[in-house]
Amino acid sequence: MTRTIQPLLDAYGRLIREYVERYLTSQPRAPYLHELLADYPSRGGKMMRPCICMANARAFGGRLEDAIPFAGAVEILHNALLIHDDIQDESVERRGLPTLHALHGVPLAINAGDAMLLMAFGPLLDHVGRRGGTFARRILDVTRRMARETAEGQALDIGWRMDRRHDISTADYLTMVLKKTAWMATIWPAQVGMLLGTHGLVDPEAVVRFGFFLGATFQIQDDLLNFSSEAAYGKEPRGDLLEAKHTLLLIHVRDQCNQREREDLDHFMNLRREERTADAVAWLADLMVSKGSPDYARMVAESLAGAARHEFTRAYGHLPDSPDKDFIEDLVPWVFNRTT
Repeated sequence: MTRTIQPLLDAYGRLIREYVERYLTSQPRAPYLHELLADYPSRGGKMMRPCICMANARAFGGRLEDAIPFAGAVEILHNALLIHDDIQDESVERRGLPTLHALHGVPLAINAGDAMLLMAFGPLLDHVGRRGGTFARRILDVTRRMARETAEGQALDIGWRMDRRHDISTADYLTMVLKKTAWMATIWPAQVGMLLGTHGLVDPEAVVRFGFFLGATFQIQDDLLNFSSEAAYGKEPRGDLLEAKHTLLLIHVRDQCNQREREDLDHFMNLRREERTADAVAWLADLMVSKGSPDYARMVAESLAGAARHEFTRAYGHLPDSPDKDFIEDLVPWVFNRTT
């Protein structure tokens, strides 16, 4: 049941890419910056986040042309955060190509990411200012909350690894995912679109639970795709293992280990990234398979997907049928079908 997904991703994605390209390159060429700003957006991507914004705006009665700048802001901000994430994670590959800092060095990549973070708010402020009132206040409120939640989630992810925390639970993981992934990837885009479509006259909390369950499902599936090491994935194969990220697979496998295995795993996690060898990563992958960690992660993802379907009915069931409403509903099964 993903009949609406690709046609809408293609149609809306094209409009958003054109807008983002125009916006990011509209200023005179600046040495050491201009090409960097356009790099990640030019590599493509799923376009899920801005399309969630567009589809929500349309499903709630908004006009297509009004939604494009807001969706463009979502996409610019997403790419800015990717630049910083790649530096913080020491990643070497993004969307099938070397990361921005691998190509141009960390200082220039940070500068480009900072510029994109600030530029992302241009379309929001330009178009919010024309409407004013309740709409403007609610857009700024949900954006401010998203910024705080996302930073808190990223801090958890980095801090756990920095402090060599080995006692992270599934509940801890889901809290981190709510903040780091769901708020930026699914909740905030849906809130912005919904507020746009209704001129700010609905409670943005109405889509938070749906966005959380969808975002958590998306993140676990992302963890599984990284683990599968498929060439089409577009990121460093098994990079999560190399970085000792606290994915659901890592949390589960440690819970299932005996004392000796747990000591070996903790030793692996305590190493610096450059000290973790390919053989050690392969050992951890085999251990995860033997303990059923991928199966466990899939089971949790399927449970969360079921909750997302329930919350979709609560948040969107009253809306008239439309391709955009179908798209939002079809995101749940699509999460499991994607390969990137």
